[in-house]
Amino acid sequence: MLKPRVVRTAFCVVLFALSLASGIFAEVTPREALLVLSKGDHTLAIVDPSSLKVVAKMPSGEDPHEVIASSDGRFAYISNYGFGAYNTLTLVDLIRQQTLGPISLGPLRGPHGLAFVGGKTWFTAEGAKAIGRYDPATKTVDWILGTGQDRTHMIFVAPDMERIYTTNVSSGTVTIMEKTTRTGFGRPFPAGGGLSSGGRPPMGPPEGNWEETVVRVGSGSEGFDVAPNGKELWVANAGDGTVSIIDLVAKKVVDTLQAGVPSANRLKFTPDGKLVFISMLRGSTIAVLDAATRREVKRIPVGHGAAGMQMQPDGSRAFVSCTPDNYVAVIDLKTLEVTGRINAGAGPDGLAWAVHR
Repeated sequence: MLKPRVVRTAFCVVLFALSLASGIFAEVTPREALLVLSKGDHTLAIVDPSSLKVVAKMPSGEDPHEVIASSDGRFAYISNYGFGAYNTLTLVDLIRQQTLGPISLGPLRGPHGLAFVGGKTWFTAEGAKAIGRYDPATKTVDWILGTGQDRTHMIFVAPDMERIYTTNVSSGTVTIMEKTTRTGFGRPFPAGGGLSSGGRPPMGPPEGNWEETVVRVGSGSEGFDVAPNGKELWVANAGDGTVSIIDLVAKKVVDTLQAGVPSANRLKFTPDGKLVFISMLRGSTIAVLDAATRREVKRIPVGHGAAGMQMQPDGSRAFVSCTPDNYVAVIDLKTLEVTGRINAGAGPDGLAWAVHR
């Protein structure tokens, strides 16, 4: 017969194990969190930015490339890319730390770039040469717009949803999409959206029409960002190592910088708009440019190549996925020095910032 102390000890061990299994002792998702995709492990990691420690990991689906958080910080959407092999987004509950399953995009294959604006998830679909929008409320893709460009890859949606920008890698272009009340036949919608004078309903989509301007930039246009003041769009061209600057009012390239950034992958403005960071897939440094003078400020050593980038919203740090080296580098935006590393899985790439509201 077991002694009471032995029984109590065994019971405590079993209870502890069950508690771990049920998540009672799991670390809580912090109010602000860094999200890190691992292409090697097929996981999404939630990282506490104060400690740089991984709080939880969840399955991400096949070939995860980009991730975005919902505005309330409760959910994450992951693009399952596969160069057109897949047609899904993976949905993750960041609070419960659970993968909820794939979201089918139907014929829209090769989803990559993501944005969450107006309560909906916007995405590029390379295989369809298009962009689309997923509505979490109705659980449907409720809007699609073609670009007619090759490898429509990254996307930016303006907060008012009146303008959308994409880079088209193989075409070497940027597409500027502007919402308009004109129809495809050039006639304006009647005031108030009512019947035309001929008694017929107005032609065109119910949310208005979109006009597209295709701007030629450089070879391999991929990583890009819109300046915080909304006046310029900077795009890094991986093929020729240049940076094209587009005036968004004139909708044309106003400067091409010989930046020396071959294999450029991502380009990001710092939150104050003063600096521009560029990562390179086959480069050992991050190029830092002064946005005003358009000159190089520094090259920050990070390893053997870099991909995804995320700026901390308060302007204190930048996070860079050093994919070949299996870590995320942490860069102080004041000193422009690497101050730490995050081990969040093999082959880190897409990064996002989530704030639980």
